[in-house]
Amino acid sequence: MQLVTEDNITELAAERWASAHDPRTAEVMAALVRHLHAFAREVRLSETEWMAAIRWLTETGQISDEKREEFILASDVLGLSMLVVQMNHAFDAKATPATVLGPFHIEGSPEKDFGGDMSDDLPGTPLYITGSVRGLDGAPVAGAVLDVWQADEDGAYESQIPDIDEARLRAKYATRPDGSYCLRTIAPKGYSIPMDGPVGELIRGTDISHFRPAHVHFLINAAGYEPLITHLFEEGAQYLDSDVVFGTKQELVVAFEPREPGPTPDGGESAEPWLEARYDFVLQPV
Repeated sequence: MQLVTEDNITELAAERWASAHDPRTAEVMAALVRHLHAFAREVRLSETEWMAAIRWLTETGQISDEKREEFILASDVLGLSMLVVQMNHAFDAKATPATVLGPFHIEGSPEKDFGGDMSDDLPGTPLYITGSVRGLDGAPVAGAVLDVWQADEDGAYESQIPDIDEARLRAKYATRPDGSYCLRTIAPKGYSIPMDGPVGELIRGTDISHFRPAHVHFLINAAGYEPLITHLFEEGAQYLDSDVVFGTKQELVVAFEPREPGPTPDGGESAEPWLEARYDFVLQPV
């Protein structure tokens, strides 16, 4: 029997996990053990701190459910989510860059026609987002599905609001044969991440901004192309330089141009002033 010491515990644990039946699991777990032990040694982790971390992880799991992903939020504010995105979506320089999914995406959003309104008369300044979806060669991508969602004027997503029976500020749109798309919504606002849970507890002990700049989420799928998870950010929005989840990219910042009452991009008419944002998405082939 080999005696366990501070000097040999890391390799003993790593070797044990390296025996996992799946080679990738063995590789990941052995590396995780080595890095966790290195972290504990670097900071000389106390038993009190270790127990506090265990409690924090437990509370993070307890507050999570089908509508709230506190672990994703933790990953976001630690920069891990964005690191994984960067490593796994190293697209061509001409392709639209990916960013974080975030914890508030809901499957099964309703399908809307070209120019369809996903705001359903919620208060806010009307915003039309128009443009096209194309490949790296500039060819239009017909039938691409844009899954779109955002927060309301109070910074709340549908999953954060109790007793909602219908989809709120989320919808799916398909591109036309020429690759064009058009959707109507309301102008997004910057908002705070949820601060009532374990992640908020951590943030409150720092000077870190807990806000995200105004943005709209997109998840785009098209046959023959890599899925694209991204945002469009409002040009000039507050918190662009201090996004708490590190999701902002200059290529995704777009002007929300003011428009007077009159014709709208969907062929209709607006009796009130509105905003227009135009963006052409470029997809990476598989």
